[in-house]
Amino acid sequence: MSTKHNCRFPAEWESNGAILLSWPHKDTDWNYMLDEVIDCYTAIVTEIIKEEYAIIVAPNITQPQKHLNKLDQSRIKYIEMPTDDTWARDFGPITTINDGIFEIHDFQFNGWGLKFKSCNDNLITRSVIDNGALIGKYVNNLGFTLEGGSIESDGKGLLLSTSECLLSANRNGDLSKSQIEAYLAQKLGISKFLWLDYGFLAGDDTDSHIDTLARLAPNDTIVYVGCNDSNDEHYNALQSMKQQLESFTSLDDEPFNLIELPFPQAIYDEDNNRLPATYANFLIMRNTILMPSYNQPHNDIAAMQQLKKAFPNYNIVPVDCTALIKQHGSLHCITMQLPQEILSI
Repeated sequence: MSTKHNCRFPAEWESNGAILLSWPHKDTDWNYMLDEVIDCYTAIVTEIIKEEYAIIVAPNITQPQKHLNKLDQSRIKYIEMPTDDTWARDFGPITTINDGIFEIHDFQFNGWGLKFKSCNDNLITRSVIDNGALIGKYVNNLGFTLEGGSIESDGKGLLLSTSECLLSANRNGDLSKSQIEAYLAQKLGISKFLWLDYGFLAGDDTDSHIDTLARLAPNDTIVYVGCNDSNDEHYNALQSMKQQLESFTSLDDEPFNLIELPFPQAIYDEDNNRLPATYANFLIMRNTILMPSYNQPHNDIAAMQQLKKAFPNYNIVPVDCTALIKQHGSLHCITMQLPQEILSI
């Protein structure tokens, strides 16, 4: 479909001003490893506030304040509200620009297809706005289920997603693929959809979020997870994903520049279940790419080198995210970028 819209869904590398995070606490699934994951969050916030603000929501703000008290507090805004979990990418606001007006979209978050409790997290976008941290036109889309980790925008009208997630029966099962496309075209200004039909990560709870597999980058580039070990359980699916990515074309009907990320060495939990480690789950800030690393020097360095090809003008900064994948997510999953233009801090 190729319809023109006044609305535009900016790419992640545009005009960032702050990053939203939800702090881990004892009533989340992090409770058994709270100190470990808080160390990871602290490391991430430390990097964020070097060039952007951090907005942190928590049921009791004295907890993040205690752990972050050595950082520049003028760069951090704390907001107290109930939270279920910590995956800000998927319940946080999605911002568009419509005829020059910034719109803050509040989509329904239903725990990745009714898998987990989400009633408090589903209220966070509206609560952050009501608190005064964000300004802009509030758009209530709570009749439609959409997670930020399931969509990638090039800022020009192209959307990359996975059919397994966005077409899941437990999200918007009453809508057909064409109806979902029409809805997102109208709400986000999308004129071309790229549906990735292959690719998965063992241990992933999201039904193959795109931000675990393939990411859009400037200049019609896609950075994707590769797998070259024919004995790995992911090999066939990720090879098929690569072939489909090679068939995709940009808005100008040109092939994408494809950059392959290494596949991390398998990491397992205490019950010998494989965890969904991926280098694709990076966060794009103003001048820095925060990249998850996994204490695998060879792979970590190779991933940094590949990301530098896609983002030559950015600093690539690794952050150890072995703690995060123990709850089946990584760095991009716990963060949501907010444009400078909607901030009131």
